[in-house]
Amino acid sequence: MTDVAADPQATFSGTREVDPRYALDAAALDRWMGQNVSGYVGPLTVRQFKGGQSNPTYELTTPGAAYVLRRKPPGVLLPSAHAVDREFTVISALYAQGFPVARPHALCTDETVLGSMFYVMDKVEGRVFWDLKLPGLEPAERRAIYEAQTDTLAALHRFDPAAIGLGEYGKPGNYFARQVGRWTKQYRASETAPIAAMDRLIDFLPTSLPADGPTRIVHGDFRLDNIIIDPQGPAARAVLDWELSTLGDPMADFSYMLIGWVIPASLRNGLGGADLDALGIPSIEETVARYAEKSGTGAPQNLDWLFAYNLFRLAAICQGIAGRVRDGTAASPQARSMAAQVEPLSSAAWQFALKAGA
Repeated sequence: MTDVAADPQATFSGTREVDPRYALDAAALDRWMGQNVSGYVGPLTVRQFKGGQSNPTYELTTPGAAYVLRRKPPGVLLPSAHAVDREFTVISALYAQGFPVARPHALCTDETVLGSMFYVMDKVEGRVFWDLKLPGLEPAERRAIYEAQTDTLAALHRFDPAAIGLGEYGKPGNYFARQVGRWTKQYRASETAPIAAMDRLIDFLPTSLPADGPTRIVHGDFRLDNIIIDPQGPAARAVLDWELSTLGDPMADFSYMLIGWVIPASLRNGLGGADLDALGIPSIEETVARYAEKSGTGAPQNLDWLFAYNLFRLAAICQGIAGRVRDGTAASPQARSMAAQVEPLSSAAWQFALKAGA
């Protein structure tokens, strides 16, 4: 998960001095880079990106190049979380196919180097938009960026995972059943206080699962602020944050992207209540039609259930952040405000569950 930055049009270069909790041995990293990153020449400067809730992320600069390092955080971690090795696997496969991801360089599984597993990729320059209303842009520019976002997700979902070496990247079938189970377990593992809406959703969602869709590569956190947009135009230059990626139902990804349209800005960074026509932003209906045409996977038939599921999942992720606040391993100062969103997100999820027949 990434954070909502103060700058609504923050770039990927928003960095600070490295948090002492996540300090790196720069000399050890310099030696490793020299041995594992083609063309690397120091000296090396290390700073930490301001965003990022899950895996601490660093900017590595040299006189001739810039890189990004993603690592597992130290401390007690939830099972299956912070899988930077999986991130490296999926971006390596997608980069080889020309999909917009940063060029991956090397993965280090030897925890004696920096204290936890990490990988290094190129730093991609461009724009990251944190405010979905895209302030400061013209309506035509907003529409083009939103269409590029939809087209990028559709391109991801057109890949046959087996054909690009990702056939074993996840389990086929029963995707929503497994995901509801996963996020229920992670929520319970991080639970800090009872939340009635979460308890109701945990009862409802497993009994109302949609039919299985095709198996595709699922990003898991596909939203506008996880995309680096070209500095001058609407094209996606790199999709970021593949920690939650797996094989699954593409409708999970697509409906997660669409919750940006239904979440009010007062609750979280959303478009709910905004005048989309005036802003130039495509409607949900336009976005559904474009995605269906570009992806070949069809349109969602049960958006209320999908919205309930995705808001439940987002609430569970935020609860995981609350657990890391409790345990002292949260990776950003915004973690406490993220943790406070569990209750309103779960309440919104339950409202969609009621529309879906709960």
